Amino acid sequence: MKFSAIQPFTVLDYPGKAACIAFTPGCNFRCGYCHNPEFVLPDRVKLLEPDFIDEETVIGFLERRKGLLDGIVVTGGEPTLHRGLPDFLRRVKSLGFLVKLDTNGSLPQVVGKLFDENLLDYVAMDVKTSLEQYPGLVGPCIQPKAIQDSIDLIRDHAPDYEFRTTLLREVHGLPVLKDMIGLVARAKRYVLQPFRSAVTLDPNFGSYSAPDASEMELIIDLFRPHVGELILR
Repeated sequence: MKFSAIQPFTVLDYPGKAACIAFTPGCNFRCGYCHNPEFVLPDRVKLLEPDFIDEETVIGFLERRKGLLDGIVVTGGEPTLHRGLPDFLRRVKSLGFLVKLDTNGSLPQVVGKLFDENLLDYVAMDVKTSLEQYPGLVGPCIQPKAIQDSIDLIRDHAPDYEFRTTLLREVHGLPVLKDMIGLVARAKRYVLQPFRSAVTLDPNFGSYSAPDASEMELIIDLFRPHVGELILR
């Protein structure tokens, strides 16, 4: 398995843990507001290939960090696209590290198999929008049922987890937000992230904006009764 980048240390990306981050190349979504286009767009990914990091290097890094790090965050791109992911996670777990997976939820069958082997300790799934609006936002390849299946699977089987939404005023109007309540209802933890426009996959999204403070309060009030813990990040 190959990785496009490694961040050696974070205390922000795995709640309550000291971890490193391994980025996987490539994604099956084309979210215009994505802030990692270099790990998503094939032409951008191609430019990074000479500097890809092989699995042995990552495993060697982890071996040297025993006792210093609690775990690893595997993110992307979309990690579940990579056939080598289960084997890599088996090696990580054999070293005694916790695993957090970041996923877009498009491949519930992959996530389910990882749960079956107890390879995941924490899962963060992006819930982008209402099921109806998904194809228009992420691209026509998505099967909305897969998103619902992933949400149900994570909610019922993850040892720990969060759902999270990046909020854009132009995308997340009140009707869409109300439709999203049913998706995240009964979640243990739901994270709201205001959009930041510094880098976007689609330059047109550079002019989009986050809800202002008063709008965020209304959104928080909308979701708070339906989830266990609501976090503004």
